[in-house]
Parts: sequence; C-alpha cells; structure tokens
Amino acid sequence: MTRKSRQTNTSGRFAIRSDVTHRWRGAAALAVALALVLAIALPQRWGILTGLNRGLMTAAGQARDTGFGALATPLMQAASFVGETVGRLVLLAVAIVWLLVGRRGWDALWLTATVLGGTLLNLALKQLFAAPRPDLLPHLDIVHSYSFPSGHAAGNLIFFGAIAMLGRRRAGWAIATLCIALIGVSRIWLGVHWPSDVTAGWVEGVGWLLFCAAWQAKTLTRP
Repeated sequence: MTRKSRQTNTSGRFAIRSDVTHRWRGAAALAVALALVLAIALPQRWGILTGLNRGLMTAAGQARDTGFGALATPLMQAASFVGETVGRLVLLAVAIVWLLVGRRGWDALWLTATVLGGTLLNLALKQLFAAPRPDLLPHLDIVHSYSFPSGHAAGNLIFFGAIAMLGRRRAGWAIATLCIALIGVSRIWLGVHWPSDVTAGWVEGVGWLLFCAAWQAKTLTRP
C-alpha cells in the first residue's frame, strides 16, 4: 500500500468517525430538549406555572386594550398567519425552488426532511400531552389543536433556523431570530398559547434543529 493510499484510508476513517460523533451529539441534543419539554409540561400540568402564565398573559391582554395594542394586534395576527402550518409549507416550497435553481438538491432534501419531520414531532407531542388551550383572554385566532407545545414556536424556529443555516449569513440569523420571536410572542398576544407553551415549542425546535444539523454537513458536501 502506498503512502498516498494509507493517508486516504486514514482520512476516510477520521471522516466516518467525525460523522458518527456529530450524529450522536445531535441525538443527545434532541434528547436533552425533549427532557426539558417534559420538565416544562409537568409543572404546567401541576399548576406550578399557573401564576407566571396568567400574569404574563394578563399583561398581554392589558396591552391589547391600549392604543399601542390597537396597532400591534394586526401585526401579531399577520405574523401568526404567516407562521401557520400552511403558510410555513408555502415558504418551504419557495425555499425548495430557490435551492433547486441554485443546484443545491441535497440542501433542498435536507430542508424538506427537517421541516416536515419537525412538524410531525410537534403533532406527536401535542397528542401526548393533550393540553387544553388557555381561556384567560378572548382568542384572536381560530385554533383547533392542543396547546402544548406551541406548533408555531417550534415549527418556525425549525424553518427559519434551517434557512439561516443554509444561507450562512449573519444577517440571515438576525432576520430568523426576529421572525421566530415575533411569531412566538404573537401566540401569547392573541390569547391562544400560554407563555410556557411557546417556551416549550422553542426548546423542542432547538433540539430538533440541532439533531438535523448533525446531518447537514454531509449534505453540504454532496454534489
């Protein structure tokens, strides 16, 4: 065996080892995130978070009744509309076309799997916890599913976070953070989620995104 072939074999073994390490770390991040979601769900169910949730949502309700609230509510409704599952899928379709035009087919596949997988995970968690919606404020949005964890918070953190990863621009991360925060806060403002629902959704989204990011490096090196 020549020196060059030995170096190639060694590099290949290191690359495989690195891939496995990244994937284990991604799986560990998801496991920690799900444990944290459970750590929020149980105190919420036991009433430990009731005072905090009601206090924050009451403050949102009071703000809705001010002059500022009259201006902010349409913005919150628009943000929530964009962050709906249907709106997110439309944005996903646009992003996929953009990636395919740029000949980034593996990135498009990764983005699709990341977003759809995250949506399915959230639906499963909602069914598992079966938490009712808040009834403290009049709902300014039509909702039919369970409350915990927030699908808007999780789904949009996953989508915009994944887009920022693929874009690899500091400005992209700033815009993604703004969109994630605005959509999450809008759910509390509209009275359809407790703050702990949104927090748990963000935690879930971070865990799933880190899990999927462990596979992203592989896709970025594909032709």
